[in-house]
Amino acid sequence: MITVALAKGRLATQSTELLEKCGLKLDELKTDTRKLVLFDNSGKYRFVFVKPSDVPTYVERGVADFGVVGKDTLLEADKDIYEMIDLKFGACRLCVCGYESSLKNAGGILRVGTKYEHVTKEYFGVRGKTVDIIKLNGSVELAPVIGLSDVIVDIVESGKTLEANGLKVLEEVCKCSARVAVNRVSLKTKKGLAELLEKIKENV
Repeated sequence: MITVALAKGRLATQSTELLEKCGLKLDELKTDTRKLVLFDNSGKYRFVFVKPSDVPTYVERGVADFGVVGKDTLLEADKDIYEMIDLKFGACRLCVCGYESSLKNAGGILRVGTKYEHVTKEYFGVRGKTVDIIKLNGSVELAPVIGLSDVIVDIVESGKTLEANGLKVLEEVCKCSARVAVNRVSLKTKKGLAELLEKIKENV
């Protein structure tokens, strides 16, 4: 049996549609249920539904043979897994955002509000900038508005929330989209996994 970790929400829906194009019958995945473990019609594939931030952990530990998760989550998790396929959907950008003059006016230590602590440290570290990282989990845009931080590092899709709060993208950290992340051991030992991954590539 091949186990797949899917992030709850839109990515799971889009992943289901893609896997159906690959020949899997996923009737159970399209039902309204609170179950966290579901199966394809053949019983050869098991799907576990977890928080996006947990997908890399499930894959690294081998509980899941592969998972679908955003590039931003993979960068933040920094796990020992293979990132194999860019699925092209879920496109967005991870950016440094703030007021037009936020970076210029910041003192010696830049205060950064973000849930991406690891990525933020790496990004500013290679640029020789000392940062005070303020861990936030929601409404990150509020931080510079009320003076909690100088800037934020966050996902930007339409940019409408930034605009509504007088903020703008100052720097782009990286482009992001949904990726297939694979357990290293599973790739070598799980029968049928490489074949499924090839079908996914063909249908992207």
